[in-house]
Amino acid sequence: MSTPPKPASRPEKVSLWRYMKLFRADILSAQPAKLYRAWMAEFKTPFFRSYLVNDPDLVRTVLNDRPDDFPKSDRIGAGLRPLLGNSVFLTNGAVWKRQRRIIDPAFEGGKLRDAFPAILAAGQDAVARWGVQATGDPVDVEPATSHVAADVIFRTLFSVPITDRDALAVFSEFQSYQRSQPILNLAAFVKAPAWMPRFFRKDTRASAARIRKLITRMTQARQNRIAQGDAPDDLSTKIMTMRDPQTGEQFETDEMVDQVAIFFLAGHETSASALSWALYLLATHPEWQDRVAAEAGGLKDFASLSKLKVTRDVFREALRLYPPVPMMVRETIQPETFRKRAVRTGAQIVLSPWHLHRHERLWDNPDGFDPARWETENGKACARTAYKPFSSGPRVCTGAGFAMIEGVVLLALLVRAFRFTAVDDHVPVPVAHLTVRTRDGMWLRFVRRDD
Repeated sequence: MSTPPKPASRPEKVSLWRYMKLFRADILSAQPAKLYRAWMAEFKTPFFRSYLVNDPDLVRTVLNDRPDDFPKSDRIGAGLRPLLGNSVFLTNGAVWKRQRRIIDPAFEGGKLRDAFPAILAAGQDAVARWGVQATGDPVDVEPATSHVAADVIFRTLFSVPITDRDALAVFSEFQSYQRSQPILNLAAFVKAPAWMPRFFRKDTRASAARIRKLITRMTQARQNRIAQGDAPDDLSTKIMTMRDPQTGEQFETDEMVDQVAIFFLAGHETSASALSWALYLLATHPEWQDRVAAEAGGLKDFASLSKLKVTRDVFREALRLYPPVPMMVRETIQPETFRKRAVRTGAQIVLSPWHLHRHERLWDNPDGFDPARWETENGKACARTAYKPFSSGPRVCTGAGFAMIEGVVLLALLVRAFRFTAVDDHVPVPVAHLTVRTRDGMWLRFVRRDD
């Protein structure tokens, strides 16, 4: 049974210039190996101090107990503003709380049931498309997982498939945006006033502008249908018609465009990452793949999802080993004391699901693929304290429940239809840009199970 790949760690000591280059290329391999055992580590630069925190008690303090004292840092977010504007992913304080009051009801409880038919339809269409490539020859499945994840987003947001003209244009432009957008720009290292230029690449700005123009057109079209009274009851309609229970306000067009941009980025890019890695893990662990295929035949409707326990545990394990968002950055607004160490105001607090999920002092067999761990005492304990694929606390991803439904449905449909095997000379190397992807593609072989 093979151990899933993870990136090599950097040497313990490197120059700031070398660290910046490594970080810009891939934030995972830019970190030292000690972070898989450390409870906290301090990093010093001429511009700021940062503290990577793995201590579960400190993680709970930052995310759950005192979230208002640790707002999101703009050092990473600044690089995404050309696309995401003032979306809920980047805001803090009263603005963020207002946005969540309007957005969250669309993703609550039984309303997720309404999204199930669209997710199922996207998965069934993906099975039909993938069938053309099911020859047993090596195929890079990352583009295909991106395609189906984008299809899910457009079907659930706007009730249109990926083949819709505007939806397909947004998807195509987003591929260009990903290729031009580094995870860091100057703002990540040098804190600067809002008026200072951020030196974004010309093609990054242009691609973001084209995406926002397309999303604006789709948003305005939906607003017109809402006014006419014939809008479908999908996620965009739910959000656009929701009023802030405290103020009675609704999102203006520009605000809704910001939110749609992050829904697409978070819901498409992260889901595609998780699905790709889940398929790879099953390809290298055929006994688990067969168990998923065996129970996938029971997927009939929303109620049947509760019976797909193995598939859910496999997807949870994929999120543990390859969390799509590997790091989250917060900032101190007052002096703090962490593990008897003074932390100054303005310090960066890095919470790393990547390292927390593989922490050698917390998890049994931290680097191994073992979906059965979720039934063990260690797995249950770590699930409560050291498992944060969607963050935690008030800022937990509003689409976490949606993502778990989507991941289980798509994984079950694909494994029910196809048998996946690894390509020996194409072992994927994890790298982190916007999400945890592969350096050279996710190459797998697959054939129809009924062949």
